Amino acid sequence: MSQKLNGKIAVVTGGTSGIGLATAKRFAAEGAQVYVTGRRKPELEAAVTAIGKGARGVQSDAAKLADLDLLYQQVKQEAGRIDVLFVNAGGGSMLPLGQITEQQYDETFDRNVKGVLFTVQKALPLLRDGASVILTGSTAGTEGTPAFSVYGASKAAVRAFARNWILDLKDRRIRVNTLSPGATKTPGLVELAGPDAAQQQGLLDYLASRIPLGRVGDPDEIAKAAVFLASDDASFVNGTELFVDGGQAQI
Repeated sequence: MSQKLNGKIAVVTGGTSGIGLATAKRFAAEGAQVYVTGRRKPELEAAVTAIGKGARGVQSDAAKLADLDLLYQQVKQEAGRIDVLFVNAGGGSMLPLGQITEQQYDETFDRNVKGVLFTVQKALPLLRDGASVILTGSTAGTEGTPAFSVYGASKAAVRAFARNWILDLKDRRIRVNTLSPGATKTPGLVELAGPDAAQQQGLLDYLASRIPLGRVGDPDEIAKAAVFLASDDASFVNGTELFVDGGQAQI
């Protein structure tokens, strides 16, 4: 059975847990050499072990431009190019209008907008012509969620980036697509409910009730869609938003 990413160099930001880790594992299984980033060294080392197949970990905060420079310096020295860039680092927190703080806004937009912008821009010299760039969006950028407006706005910005960047990059045939998961059982999602296990399960049950398939997603289901967008199977897919959401954003 042929591997869809055989010989490709892939970079996955925010690859230490959840969707990022699942995708890095899938990329490696499909034959890619994978670089993963994370902000915390112990989690990064554990992720590299879990991915196997020669994965490399680079401690990096996508919101810090100096960290991005160090990341790409290492990739340039060791691999010389990037074929697939999965811009997954990000996150958010919940506060309703009236309680939103400047700190929450800055943290969310630094990670989800500034980080995405400069992760892609600083990668341009290494991205080969015809490369695939995948941005992690969210159904929250399309549909409303109580107390989640700052996060939703940041993900709407990510979607706008893809629409515009395909024009900036058309001469290089670099494809830029947005992969937008619905509610997916990841540490980042369940932690929105706080540390109590019952409250976490309550959040998952509530989210599942809003999804036509009747359940939340598994990170590996998102990863499989990322493999499609990364591979030559998606050679004519450009600028789109691929929802992997059980129908959540379609109703």
